[in-house]
Amino acid sequence: MKLVAAAFPLIAIAMSAQPIRCPHTATDAPLTLDPSGAFWKPAPVASFAHDSLGKDTGLKPTEVRVRWSKQFLYVLFVGRYDAMYLKPNPVTNQDTVPLWDWDVAELFIGSDFENIQRYKEFEVSPQGEWVDLDVRKDLKEFDSKWNSNFETAARIDATAKVWYGGMKIPWKSIDEKEVKAGREYRVNFYRIEGAPPNRKFLAWQPTKSASYHVPEEFGRMTLVP
Repeated sequence: MKLVAAAFPLIAIAMSAQPIRCPHTATDAPLTLDPSGAFWKPAPVASFAHDSLGKDTGLKPTEVRVRWSKQFLYVLFVGRYDAMYLKPNPVTNQDTVPLWDWDVAELFIGSDFENIQRYKEFEVSPQGEWVDLDVRKDLKEFDSKWNSNFETAARIDATAKVWYGGMKIPWKSIDEKEVKAGREYRVNFYRIEGAPPNRKFLAWQPTKSASYHVPEEFGRMTLVP
């Protein structure tokens, strides 16, 4: 995984100016993949169909929903796909590195606004594979042995050509400060689809680069009551 972004000229990009709103849940719940269910109904939908350069991929929009409790951050991806590219013989009881070589949904999140080059990366595949990384871009490295103890779930609806990926992430793996309404985090959401050489790299906030690892272009997530 390349952490050094390639240089690209500045281009006009239609970015999402508003932070994604993350509503509170007073009660922790098992990870659910039903976007129409009671747990996810209060969560606004953030959608994107452009790539990291802001160009339309031609895919149907990917949807993201987030919620928070005192203990966990919940994330749900809904990915409508044209063609899947899945890793043979998936393993779901340990990290899969490099999972980003296959179809995957990703969250990058940082709590440190003073050193934005430090953040965490969480991934889930349509088959339920996962990886969590402690990224230190200022040192041009990441720690794949770091363990957040996050939970994942996934399922594929082949008839509707959509897959669902969920994450339940302990806050203590992201933020040492008190988690409360009003807190903001630097975030970006991504999805990768398709086999080489026709892979598509979607990004909620375009990074103006072929690389996802451009923390200067991350968006914001605000915790709300």
